[in-house]
Amino acid sequence: MPPLPLIGVSTYLEATAHWGVWNLPAALLPAGYHRLVQRAGGLAAMLPPDTAPGSAAAVVSRLDGLVISGGPDVEPIRYGASVDPRTGPPARERDAWELALIEAALSSGVPLLGICRGMQLLNVALGGTLVQHLDGHAGAPGVFDWHEVKPVPGTLLGTVLPEPVSVPTFHHQAVDRLADDLIPGAYASEDGTVEAVEMPSAEGFVLGVQWHPEAGDDLRVMRALVAAAGRG
Repeated sequence: MPPLPLIGVSTYLEATAHWGVWNLPAALLPAGYHRLVQRAGGLAAMLPPDTAPGSAAAVVSRLDGLVISGGPDVEPIRYGASVDPRTGPPARERDAWELALIEAALSSGVPLLGICRGMQLLNVALGGTLVQHLDGHAGAPGVFDWHEVKPVPGTLLGTVLPEPVSVPTFHHQAVDRLADDLIPGAYASEDGTVEAVEMPSAEGFVLGVQWHPEAGDDLRVMRALVAAAGRG
């Protein structure tokens, strides 16, 4: 039996987290991510930020696939914009780490999936920009909303999800100017927001989705990543 593909997932970096009797800095990841990787047939590895030179390339070289997870807003300076008052505080160490991971994955052909922030950061990494605030794509604080997205026929995502599907969402930022190397893979049915991007010129699997597959039961997107990782 061939070994299961090793899928790295980038983590949050929090100044304080609470468990048991402890309140300490922590690199953490919502359990939905590693469970989704496991249910899709992969092995999950958490990738906390590492500032050492060359660390991103070294980590990616050991992986079969990479997931850039959701999280805080990308700092607007990364795409040449002034800060909107509704944009959250910067996560500079995480921005730098995940941009380096994306660059390493694209350079080496390691299959890449960006989820929510991860999709937005993929667009920024390739020269695109972001809408810093839009309404209607999140529920109450800490609660995922659901809305329908329409995959674009003929795209990678359109092959993975051939029909409109209701997805769990929680975001207030989105793609504004799409990077030249990316194409839309899906749109929100209600308002036309870009809900997925992909890189047709890439040798391997490069996909970003605006929603949170780890918060639902649909395994198809993650299974597609794991399958690509297995082929690699």
